[in-house]
Amino acid sequence: MLYENAIKVVYIDLASGKIEIKRRTDLNGFLGGVGVASKLLEETMRPELPPLASEQPMILGIGAISGIYPLITKTVAMFISPLTGEMGESYAGGRLALALSMAGYDAVVIHGKAPRPSYIAIDGGNIEIKDARTIWGMDSDVVGQFLRDHEEGSGKRSILRIGPAGEKLVKFASVCVDTYRHFGRLGLGAVMGSKQIKAIIVRGDKTTKIKDVKDYFRVYQTIFKAVTETDLMAKYHDLGTSINVEPINALGALPTKNLTANSFNGAEQISGEAFAENNLVRKMACTGCPVGCIHIGQFRRKFDDGYEYEAVSVGYDYELIYSLGSLLGINKTDKILHLIEAVEKTGMDAISTGVALAWATESLMKGFVTEAETLLPLAFGDSETYFQAIMYLANRENTFYHVLGEGTRFAGATIGGKDFALQVAGNEIPGYHTGYSNLVGLTVGARHSHLCNAGYAVDQSIKTFDENKAVDTLFHEEVERCLLNSLVICLFARKVYNRETVLRALNAAGYTLTDDELTAIAKRIYATKLRIKEKLEFDPRQVELPKRFFETASIHGTLDSSVAERMIKQYVEKCSILLTETI
Repeated sequence: MLYENAIKVVYIDLASGKIEIKRRTDLNGFLGGVGVASKLLEETMRPELPPLASEQPMILGIGAISGIYPLITKTVAMFISPLTGEMGESYAGGRLALALSMAGYDAVVIHGKAPRPSYIAIDGGNIEIKDARTIWGMDSDVVGQFLRDHEEGSGKRSILRIGPAGEKLVKFASVCVDTYRHFGRLGLGAVMGSKQIKAIIVRGDKTTKIKDVKDYFRVYQTIFKAVTETDLMAKYHDLGTSINVEPINALGALPTKNLTANSFNGAEQISGEAFAENNLVRKMACTGCPVGCIHIGQFRRKFDDGYEYEAVSVGYDYELIYSLGSLLGINKTDKILHLIEAVEKTGMDAISTGVALAWATESLMKGFVTEAETLLPLAFGDSETYFQAIMYLANRENTFYHVLGEGTRFAGATIGGKDFALQVAGNEIPGYHTGYSNLVGLTVGARHSHLCNAGYAVDQSIKTFDENKAVDTLFHEEVERCLLNSLVICLFARKVYNRETVLRALNAAGYTLTDDELTAIAKRIYATKLRIKEKLEFDPRQVELPKRFFETASIHGTLDSSVAERMIKQYVEKCSILLTETI
């Protein structure tokens, strides 16, 4: 914790009910956030056991200066991913980071399996494992309301919970955080379900007294003004990431109908502008953020005869519009919001869900599966059928949906159609088909995401492709984001929190670090991740990339698999050098 010269970690053993709190001075060299969480994962994981074995840990971590500066709002979760079989890394905003800080903890390590459905209540120094049998089986939104009504106390509060998909161990089940935020990617919801943990509620009222108020206030004001008085963050407030729909479509990089096309004729109808005009009702922000990038859309749904309607509000962004819109051929904003609501209630990652359904649709069209197996006449553009399919998938309704719930890679390998299963190393792809940097970045990225190294942005920024330069850029960005994620800064604010600003913010809070020391910390964190992946026997050079990526043209034309393979090998060589340097 701040000014304590130690990382304060809570260890919760669900099987025995034992709870320990330790002050770890040996973790100071990882700063916080993903650094500390990665190190804790490395020392507590069991590589020889399956991802959902009770002995595997689930770790939550916040940064060294969480809660005292604008936009340092995220919490990181580290675990062994049931979807990919290797390192899982996910982030969520909301109130959780501040609640953990005010409860007095930098990290939480949860292992074991509860003897019955349970939830964890962390209220400052009082930590309990409580009976959750009455809420087991409930949708995530109902669980949130139940805990708000039944858990009393003061201080900042955050509620994490899973839906039925997590209980059923759907491998891409998510965790809902404070209604509109999520640990979405890589299956943390299944990890909680395997441990029989329905929810975690965190509450705290501890305040942090800043020692050098004048210096701190000067730095805070500089950051705040950069966020609110310049255009650095304007797009995130105005239309949010949904502003990207039409530009990405115009570039020919918007995956459409399971990437059988790279642009969508209905893009204008589901653009950020269309959502704003037709559905936007309010904007929200994570605690400690002055931007308000969470865009809430509303649609009307009939629930009974006699013109009885209800207004349903859900959050939307670019990735959801892609995965439950263009990828499924849906061209109406209301219909996309309807699908988002289904994913929210059941508790699944929206990206993985959309990709899985797109693969299932093409598989049905090509005869790899029959309607007797899908139970529905899946067809691109048919949102009502997809809504029912989401329910079947979350409940693992039959053998087909059970297989699909293992992930698109597994389904393609088991049923057939792996050539058009849109996943990289087991993780379903985000909404970009920009070129080599994106595809290679997804392969080598620590969590196989565009948030690892921004390969999609690299592709968009270059005019003439240079594979060596692209690899260098991806590697540098991966390392740099390890630093930003050690502070758990919202990556939307990465241009605000450049190195100079990060150093000033840390120094004003009592961390006297140099630029070289920050680089060393970033490399140390990345090396830790690479060691974890090696212990879990992951090798990027062995990743089999689906043929579809090399059939549908990107913004840089049709891709050559041999170029991607060559770039991946170059990247692995850089990782080997880093590991040698940081021993």
